[in-house]
This record gives sequence, C-alpha cells and structure tokens, in this order.
Amino acid sequence: MKDLFAKIYRDKGPLGKWASQAEGYFVFPKLEGEISNRMKFQGKDVITWSINDYLGLANNPEVRKVDAEAAAAYGSAYPMGARMMSGHTDLHEQLQNELAEFVGKEATYLLNFGYQGMVSTVDALVSKDDIIVYDVDSHACIIDGVRLHMGKRFTFKHNDIESLEKNLERATKMAEQTGGGILVISEGVFGMRGEQGKLKEIVALKKKYNFRLFVDDAHGFGTLGATGAGAGQEQGVQDEIDVYFATFAKSMASTGAFIAADKEIIDYLKYNLRSQMFAKSLQMQLVVGALKRLDMLRTMPELKQNLWKIVDALQSGLKDRGFDIGTTQSCVTPVYLKGSIPEAMALVKDLRENHGIFCSIVVYPVIPKGLILLRMIPTASHTLQDVEETLVAFSAIRKRLEDGTYKRVSAKLIEMMGE
Repeated sequence: MKDLFAKIYRDKGPLGKWASQAEGYFVFPKLEGEISNRMKFQGKDVITWSINDYLGLANNPEVRKVDAEAAAAYGSAYPMGARMMSGHTDLHEQLQNELAEFVGKEATYLLNFGYQGMVSTVDALVSKDDIIVYDVDSHACIIDGVRLHMGKRFTFKHNDIESLEKNLERATKMAEQTGGGILVISEGVFGMRGEQGKLKEIVALKKKYNFRLFVDDAHGFGTLGATGAGAGQEQGVQDEIDVYFATFAKSMASTGAFIAADKEIIDYLKYNLRSQMFAKSLQMQLVVGALKRLDMLRTMPELKQNLWKIVDALQSGLKDRGFDIGTTQSCVTPVYLKGSIPEAMALVKDLRENHGIFCSIVVYPVIPKGLILLRMIPTASHTLQDVEETLVAFSAIRKRLEDGTYKRVSAKLIEMMGE
C-alpha cells in the first residue's frame, strides 16, 4: 500500500513546482495600502490592474463610513447561527427584495460566498436523472458544482452555439430515457477572456429544446446593461434567464453573493442549498454595507460611466499598439503574448520593478502552453494617466520579449529547475 502523501512528495503540480521561485512575488503577492488604482508592492508604488473593484467602491468614503458604523453597531458576529435557525433578519430580507428589483426577478436569496454558493446551487438544482450542459470555459466554481452531480453532464465548446445544440440533442435523448430535465450553464462574462456568454443565442434555443438556463454573472453585474443589471440586461434576455447569479466581490467590493429567480424556485433553493442551510448567516455588517453599495449602483450612474471611460481608453490604446486582447466584450482586459513560464516570470518582474505596473499573470495550465496572459481589471478609480503609463510599459516589455531578452534572463532559472 502506498503512502497517501507519496504523490504530493513526488509531483507538486504544474504550478506548485515553481513555488520556491514564485511564491510571494508571482503568486501570493502582498499588495499594501488602501485599495486604489495605486498601491505598494514590496515597498514600491505600482499601478494596480489586479483589483476586482470595478466601480471604485472599496475605498469610497461613504462606503467606508457605512461599513464602520455597521461594524460598531453589530460587531462581526451578529446574527449568530444559520438563516433557518437564528440568523434571519429584516435587513437580510430588505437586501434580497432590493436585489430582486434591481435585476428584474421575482425573488433573490443571499449567499455567504460566491464560490460556495455556486457549487451548492448547481447541486440543488439537479438530481441524478437530470443532465447538465455547460460551457467548457466555465469558472472553477461551476465545474466543482458539476462534479457533485451524480448524473450525466456534457460540455460544449466555448461560446459555440453549434456545439451547444449538438450536446442539447444528446442531452434530450438521454433525458427522455432517464425522465429527467436539462440544465444549461453559461456565464454573463467569462472572467479570463472577458467575452460575454452568448446568452441571446442560447435563449433562442429554448424554442427548440426544453431546458433551463443558469447564468453566472459575477463580472457583468454592476458593469453591463443600461442600469448595471448585468449581461442579461445588456443582451435583452434577462427575463429568459431562469436562475441568475452574481457576487458582491466585484462591482460591490465586498463579500457575499445572491441568486435570483422566480419566487417558487428561490423558495425551493433556500430550503435545499446545503451550503446555506448549514452555514452561519451573512454578517450584518456585510448586509448593511451591501445595501449602501446597491443604492449607489442605482443612484450614481457616473460610477459605471467613469469605469467605461477607463476601459475604452485602455482597450483602444492596446489595440492601437497592436496588442492582442482577444474578443473581450467587457471590462476584463486580457493581453495575450507568446512565451514560456520562465519568460513570463522575467517579463512580470520587469513590469513591476522597472515600470511600476502590477497586473495578474496567467500561464499553463489555466491557458495553453506557450501563451502568457496578462489579465487587467480596469476600475473607476483609475486615471487616464494610469492608462498612458501602462501602454508605454507594455510596449517596452513586448520589445524585450520579442528580442529574446527575457529568454536569456530566464535560462538560468530553467537550468536551476532542471527543465
């Protein structure tokens, strides 16, 4: 019999093997200072493009005041217990009602965390006889929820409606045999590529196939649509989304999430979501803070306008300089470059140390080998000066990547790793 840990000692995984070189700098970095467009990294001022604070609310004085007052009034424990037992309040209900109105649904239910809530919602919506059909590029929280499913599931190629229809045909035949139903899962905005899910095209297939649609709109909520109600509103199909999910961790700059649907569906979910039934209620300070943030989303359209001024300047500037930003249709701004993981490390170190630019780096296995993805999150707190400095820096690092500078710098690292 093998030692359970033998595989861990032998293989640290595709990212874990770089831990001694990467940890604390490339992964698990420590940004310091108030959440803003400029923070400190290892004692140096950097322009930060890795903070999911789309509307710039994290350090907004009004928001911080409400957060502080709520913490003073309720502490960090109240209410104690799960919602079903002793953790339910009028303010939880008020937030749910206001969220439902904002996203155009009959009812909503609060979730403690987006990831946890998504996993549990997928689990609660399907039984072993049901079939799940989901986009292959779905977020990890969706994939983990699907992995709990004891029935059949199929993936369709990313945003490929022809592939979706082929899998719906397979799912329909199987559902006729099992007596179950079909759940299609997509995203409002895919967080790595920045592409919107093809919700309008997916909804059109409801005329031909019998399925329900579940949409994760973590990056669309607050940033897309006339009022900020998300990708469904942006595409004119919000009413056709059967279960809508969004998190407070992006536009709301907080912790928590919610699901929205017809009242009967929400009533079912709140009695069957294991992650919420057996977990402590969302703390009151977060509920009060979310009410304030939601009010600002409703009454301050300039927040979204300021965000898109920066998004448009950054994305158009990158394209004008010949950078590949894919087919993003959202605030998420990916910059695709070609290179190895060691080259990516050298590039990012140069970007941070010599240009004062901090953005997330994404490499294999999240994206294919040989690609480097610099993922940028513009916010309303950024300035046009930030954009200009960043464009100059990106032009400089691309030149060094293409002329082999980073390859030479990284050669010693490759040799040391025995690659």
